[in-house]
Amino acid sequence: MAIGKITPSIKRLLLTTAFALHCGVSISQTVTAVLHAPLRGLDPVMGTPYMFRNYGYMVYDTLLALDANDKVQPQMASWKTSSDGKTYTFTLRDGLKWHDGKPVTADDCVASVQRWMKYDKLGALMAAEMSELKVTGDKSFEMTFKSPTDVALRALSKPSGVPPLMMPKWVIDAAGAQPITASIGSGPFKFVASEYKPGVQAVFEKNPDYVPRSEPASGLAGGKVVKVDRVRWVVMPDAMTAVNALQNGEIDMVEMLPHDMLPLVEQNPALNVITFKKQAFQNLVRLNFTQPPFNNKKIRQAALLALGQKAVLEAQSGNPKLFRTCAAVCGCDGPFASNYGADRLIEPQPKLAKALLAEAKYDNTPVVVLQVPESAVSAPIITVVAEQLKAGGFNVQVVNLDTGAWIARRASKAAPTAGGWSLLATANVLPEVNNPIGFAPAAANGNNAYFGWPDLPQVEDLRLKMVRSADPGLNKKLAEELQQQIIDEVIYIPMGEFNSVIAKRKALNNFLDASVPVFWNLTKTGK
Repeated sequence: MAIGKITPSIKRLLLTTAFALHCGVSISQTVTAVLHAPLRGLDPVMGTPYMFRNYGYMVYDTLLALDANDKVQPQMASWKTSSDGKTYTFTLRDGLKWHDGKPVTADDCVASVQRWMKYDKLGALMAAEMSELKVTGDKSFEMTFKSPTDVALRALSKPSGVPPLMMPKWVIDAAGAQPITASIGSGPFKFVASEYKPGVQAVFEKNPDYVPRSEPASGLAGGKVVKVDRVRWVVMPDAMTAVNALQNGEIDMVEMLPHDMLPLVEQNPALNVITFKKQAFQNLVRLNFTQPPFNNKKIRQAALLALGQKAVLEAQSGNPKLFRTCAAVCGCDGPFASNYGADRLIEPQPKLAKALLAEAKYDNTPVVVLQVPESAVSAPIITVVAEQLKAGGFNVQVVNLDTGAWIARRASKAAPTAGGWSLLATANVLPEVNNPIGFAPAAANGNNAYFGWPDLPQVEDLRLKMVRSADPGLNKKLAEELQQQIIDEVIYIPMGEFNSVIAKRKALNNFLDASVPVFWNLTKTGK
């Protein structure tokens, strides 16, 4: 049967297809990944879990971004600064469209910034210093501040926690005070709502209308060029199942490989591992200031003395090459690293803890500790912390919860034994920890603070001074004072740092060294 003339274009297509099949390259390329937790919501601004952030960088975009050298770069917008250093004018670049086909406007961006400032600690500090935020054209808007400051650049390029992601104004208006459920961004991927199974699977496809920047990708800045067709985030019941699936080629990567499974991956020639310093974590323990017993400063200080970093890190990792102890609340190698408090933080001191509890007249009030057994990161922390607190004289009650219940309960200010809590543990990426004015647990503004709600005006005064200063020397001094306050008041307890290990098949390459696991720039060749 005649099929017509084979034109040069058809011939090229056939040759390309044959070559791809010969080399084992899938024509429709899908990256299947197991991330550290399931995606259980679609609002990356109202929620602090890192899965919301990861989702946000897939679907949305930011006005500014930090490159691999932590330098602020234009992303959706460029900027100009007035001669007095008080006004910043932002202009959107050409080619920006929402996933529904409508153009991105300055109205959208102003609405997005206004909403973000309500939920982010650095955003709130920026709002306090701002005198005006207004639209000046379809693609331009201005921020004016009460005094000269570069906080607009630092805030709008903030890479983690609650990033300043841009959203359509109509979506923001429709949601009001409720979480956003419409997944319409302008980013390099589109969310496939029809395939979303909360807590089980999230699917993204390449956005064909996305116009990347012309610069090479660097950190979270530069051209977000998507080189695969689809990305699937799937949930595995346990780490061993995920490693088996990786070895069998059923999945392409595991975002946070438990350190004790590293030998299984290293001995497989089809797999390898990578670590990025920008995705390393600091563990921390957080106490509830609003309820007994930790509304008592001396009892908080006794808890700090009871805890020690090394045992936590060994339980969490077991590989000394992948963790380190240090006292620095702003990161061991960060620009504001400090050794203040090392004599109280590195090793547990149960005798001193008991003595301080006696001095504080501790009455055996239960310390209710929240644990998520499914979390490979926080569960080992809590297991060790609970034993250390008991050794230090505390009456400890551990409550096991799934991730969703943990998120809900940590927001409760009820008595710990009536649905509230006394202590919880988390881990935060170092780029977030390194920034004490943007790091949520460093805030101490009462009901508006991070869970635990410390109310310490002297801490907020230090953070505000750092917002207003562009002097590195002064900011270093202020950060040292802030560390002293955090340790002495026990706003949070740093519990050491560990590297996050990505396990992947060798066919998956060109990961970016960024503070967020991003999927643009990735290439996949065969299995």
